[in-house]
Order: sequence, then structure tokens, then C-alpha cells
Amino acid sequence: MTKSKVESIFWSIAMPGLPQLLKGRLLKGILFIGLAITINIQSHLNTILLLSFQGMVEEAVKQTNYQWLMFYPCLYFFSMWDAYKDANEENSPLTFLLFVFSAYFVTVGIMYSSTFTIKGVILGPLWLPVLCSLIGLLVGLVIKKVIISIRKN
Repeated sequence: MTKSKVESIFWSIAMPGLPQLLKGRLLKGILFIGLAITINIQSHLNTILLLSFQGMVEEAVKQTNYQWLMFYPCLYFFSMWDAYKDANEENSPLTFLLFVFSAYFVTVGIMYSSTFTIKGVILGPLWLPVLCSLIGLLVGLVIKKVIISIRKN
């Protein structure tokens, strides 16, 4: 992965739409940022982050507007993928699968975050989706490798 792609990913992690603005894609960048802010406010994401980092996961669950929060993974990972592919280097085939499956698994993690526990500990709307993003990334990577392997044969 080139420096430009890594930089785009990190700016997108910080805020969806920033890499698009940096590349001069103003309309797309403003749209992503506007959607991210709207979903953030409506879902109470900053409160969820604050409470989860302070160890008050049950309170974070109570504060969460799940109807809005479930939109965030698709926006977040689509914006990240868009920034990644827009970095002016050659893209490897099927890389979008890593982003798509991360979005799918994070969304599922959000859906189960109010009830799923590990050894009696609820992970909540921040930590379970983060854990699920890693699983989604691995699933996307495996599926990408399988498809590429099948295409070669």
C-alpha cells in the first residue's frame, strides 16, 4: 500500500470526507462530512464514545439511537473505500471487499451490541462493532484471496 493510500485511509478514519476535500472533490467531501455529522448527532455517537472509553458501557447502550447509528458503518467504510480508490495509484482488484465486509460486520455488531456479552461483560455500541470490523476485514481478505485464486485457475 502506498503512502498516498495510507494517508487517505487515516484521514478518512479521522473524519469521512476529509480525503475527498484534500483531493479537491469538494461536493463529495462536503456531502460525506455533512452526512457523518448528521448521523453522529442523531445517533449520539460522541456520547457513546465518551461513555465507552470511560467504562460506562451500559449507559452508552441507553444513550444510543440505534436507528441512526446503523447508517454510520456504510457511510464510514464507503467514504474510506472511495478515498482509497481515489488515491492516484493502481488499485488491486477486489479491494472493495475488505471495506464492504467490514461495513457489514460492523452493522451486525451494532445490532447485537446491546445484548452480546463475553464472559458476562457487555461490549456495547463501540467495542463490539470495533471487534466486528476486524472480523469483517479478515472475511473480506479471505474472500478476495479465494476469488483471485479461482480466477487464476
